[in-house]
Amino acid sequence: MKKSAAILTIAVFLLLSLVWHLGSAPALQAQTDPFYKGKTIRIVVGSDAGAFYDRWARLLARHIGKYIPGNPDIIVQNMPGAGSIIAANYVYGVAKPDGLTLGVPLNSLYLDEVVGRKEVQFDMRKFSWIGSPVGEARLLYMRADAPYKSIADIVKAKEPPKCGGTGTADSGFILTKLLEETTGAKFNMVVGYPGGTDVDLAVEKGEVVCRGHNVSAHFGRDPFNSWHKKGFDRHIVQTGRKRDPQLPDTPTIYELMDQSKAPELSRRAAQVILAGGEFGRPILATPGVPPDRLNVLREAFAKALKDPELLAEAKKGRMDVDPSTGEELQALVKEVMDQPKEVIQRVKKILGN
Repeated sequence: MKKSAAILTIAVFLLLSLVWHLGSAPALQAQTDPFYKGKTIRIVVGSDAGAFYDRWARLLARHIGKYIPGNPDIIVQNMPGAGSIIAANYVYGVAKPDGLTLGVPLNSLYLDEVVGRKEVQFDMRKFSWIGSPVGEARLLYMRADAPYKSIADIVKAKEPPKCGGTGTADSGFILTKLLEETTGAKFNMVVGYPGGTDVDLAVEKGEVVCRGHNVSAHFGRDPFNSWHKKGFDRHIVQTGRKRDPQLPDTPTIYELMDQSKAPELSRRAAQVILAGGEFGRPILATPGVPPDRLNVLREAFAKALKDPELLAEAKKGRMDVDPSTGEELQALVKEVMDQPKEVIQRVKKILGN
């Protein structure tokens, strides 16, 4: 009996060892031969080189690869134009859904789909969302020598200020349209510039006198640092619910809506339009990325934003870090896109559709 029991014990042990080996083989293979080994991930940025979206893409490109099994190469490709619709269309409909192509579009890209612009060839809900390194409030800046010191001045002006932008998803275009709806101010928008830096140059040349863009970009780099020293520009309005410490004397759009007694429907539409700030600097991938690869990318993104070297670079570049997860962005997309008909119609009216 003792001999039989010993033989049975050995047999059970061998069987369990075989089961464990077979069950672990795929995991071991995944560790030793990951998909991304020897591959190159491309990050397609919907704005020009040097813009804040581009700076974030390149910062992540320098660090995220070390957290992806296989340590792939990461390259950044700029594809500006049409307020990043060109880049979004490419990532959505041309790039393969293999997890090797990521996109960094403008955070207001969703509005082009909400209002039904014919150039849009994507469905925001179907992108594979990776995350965002930071949320963003916006501001409208104005040349200091322009005859507009406040929204009230613009409301009373016989000739509206001429502001520049890249397209209909541009922060400046959206902000000016929102101000027209909620305060009665009028603006003359000139769109079609390749990128934000081109608009800033146009402001310096006097082609236009104002631009709306993100607060962090305005205080994070030149030419704005030198502008502030020279008193070249002034700040007209900001979109945060509270005043940013860097803009203590600049009213929020919510304050202005209270002052102008904006109707409730306009306020609800404003909330949809201002959701771009919650998207921040969004990073997404093509629809249909295999779930395991999407998880790898999301986890790598989260780890990279805790990397001491990345954080040190971000601090040096005055780039705030307050990340949102891919799951949070996916939920935000659904919330924003699934609005009552009357709100969508008002958003379309505000944005000129």
